[in-house]
Parts: sequence; structure tokens; C-alpha cells
Amino acid sequence: MIDRRKALELLARKITDEIVVATYSSASDWIEISDRALNYYSSGAMGLASSHGLGLALARPERRVVVLDGDGSLLMNLGTLVTIGRVAPKNFTHLVFQNGTYEANGGHPIPNPEADFEGHARAAQIASAFTVSDIESFERKIDWFLSAPGPVFGCVKVEQGPLGPRSYKDMYKAERRAALRAALTRAD
Repeated sequence: MIDRRKALELLARKITDEIVVATYSSASDWIEISDRALNYYSSGAMGLASSHGLGLALARPERRVVVLDGDGSLLMNLGTLVTIGRVAPKNFTHLVFQNGTYEANGGHPIPNPEADFEGHARAAQIASAFTVSDIESFERKIDWFLSAPGPVFGCVKVEQGPLGPRSYKDMYKAERRAALRAALTRAD
């Protein structure tokens, strides 16, 4: 199992001009590791990070979109994989951090902690799908999944993170949305 925060720290070293869409626990870690204008926080929308990321990928085909999702969150909108597989955006990477719980809601177990998310992605016609459960494998894949033609789906098996109270208030500030809009406008 991987420490999600360590995986995100490795990823942050490789992120340049990608749009990063994060939700809940992943977002809470990401904002501390890589606070930047091109971060989009899926505000109060458990299950919708992949849909928000898909919309951004379709609207901005010149820029890679990386979604940082959780297994509990994806389960709330599992059908999004079918849409992603059908639309097949070449600039889309979806990472699901699987710890078998709804971590952001107190660590309650998901209905099937052993669910095969890579299998779900492949069944949805996302051919570039993988699962990793050790930090070395994750690190070796980063350059590939940030540049391979998408959609790319990665299931990253992680340890459960801290269950303590998290404040999401700062990441949902209007100033962050304005900074994202400005960053995307500058890229035009």
C-alpha cells in the first residue's frame, strides 16, 4: 500500500501546466503540496471530480487534465467511466486513490473494498488502465500517464489517510476560481 501524500508529492514534482482536478481527501492533501492557479477543486461535489475533469479536458484539448479522485467518490458516479471511454479525450488522466473507505466522511467502508476499479475502467473501454500498490511502481508510471494519449485510468492502492476534521473552506474560495480562469485565459 502507498501513502497517498507521498504519491502526490512525487506527482507534484512532475506537474507543469496541467489542470489538476481534485476532490475531498486528495484535494486537502494536494492544496498543501501544490497550491497553484491551475488547480480546480471539485467543490461539494463528491463523485463529480471525473465529470468536472472531463468537461475541462473537452473544453481545453491543448492541455492535460489530471483528476485526483477517491474510490468512494468514484462510486458515487461510476457511470462517468462509460462516458469517458466513449468520448476518449486524449488529454485526460484519471487517478483513483483506493483505500476501501469513504475517508472524507469518517472512514466508513465502501460496499466492496476489493472492487476492481481498473477492471471497471477497461470494461468502459478505457484501454490505458493500470493498478499500482507500491510507491516505486507509481513513480515509474508518472511520466507515462502524464504524456500518454488518453484517456488514462490509474488505480492507486493507498493506505487510509487521517480521518480528523478537514477544512475545505479555503480551497473553495472565489479567488481560487478566479485564478484558474485567469490562468486558462493567459494560455489562450
